[in-house]
Amino acid sequence: MEIISLNSDATENLLAPTKPIKKPIKENKITDLKSGVHNQNRVNIFIDDEFAFSLDLTQVVDYHLKIGKILKPAEIEELKHASAYGKLYSRTFEWVLMRPRSIKETRDHLRLKRFQKRLDYSDADIETVIAKLTKKGYLDDRKFATWFIENRFAKKGISELRLRQELIKKGIDKNLIDELLENSPRDEAEEIKKVIQKRGAKTEPQKLLGYLVRHGFSLDLSRELVEEYYNSN
Repeated sequence: MEIISLNSDATENLLAPTKPIKKPIKENKITDLKSGVHNQNRVNIFIDDEFAFSLDLTQVVDYHLKIGKILKPAEIEELKHASAYGKLYSRTFEWVLMRPRSIKETRDHLRLKRFQKRLDYSDADIETVIAKLTKKGYLDDRKFATWFIENRFAKKGISELRLRQELIKKGIDKNLIDELLENSPRDEAEEIKKVIQKRGAKTEPQKLLGYLVRHGFSLDLSRELVEEYYNSN
C-alpha cells in the first residue's frame, strides 16, 4: 500500500482556518444619479453602487443630492418617504389632468388605490397632495361643479334633482350647488324633451312617464310634455 506523506508546510496549510472574505464597508455614499427610463423627470439614486430609490428632479435639487454625498440612515429613510410622496403627487397630478375632479372624488380615489394595491402612503400624504394641487388650481370644486353641470348628460338629458344628488356625492357644498344650478342655462323642460326624443319612439307613454319620474323629473311637467309628444306623432 502506497503511503502518501505530507510535509509540515502542506499540513499547516490544510489545517489553517480560512480567512473570511472582507465585504466592502457600506458608506451610504451616492455613487450615481441616472435619469428615469420611463419618466425623464425622475432621477434614480444609487447608493454604494446599488439602486436605492428615485426622486423628482425638484426633490434632488431641494435635498442637495450629488454624487459622492454621504447619507445618514435617517436621511435615507426621509428620502425614501420623499420618493413615495413624489410618485403619489405625480400620479395624482396626471389623474386630475384627465378631466376636472372634485376634492372628495380625488381623496376617495387615492384611498381606494391604496387599499387595492397596498400602497405605502398615509392620509396625511393624501391631504398634502390635495392641498398642493388645490393651491395650484388643479383641484377646484367650483370649477368641477360648473363643468359637471354643463356636461353631465348634455345630449341625453338629466333632471336638476339628479344633478344635485350626484354633486352632493362628489362632495360639493350644497350652497355652491344652489348657486350654480340657479345660474345654469339648463332648463328642466328642455331636459325632459331630450329624454323623450331619445326614448319616445320605442317606449309606451306610461312607461316613459314612469322613467322620467324615477329619474327626478317633475310628474306634472313630464306628463304634459309626454302627452304633447305622443299627440303630435
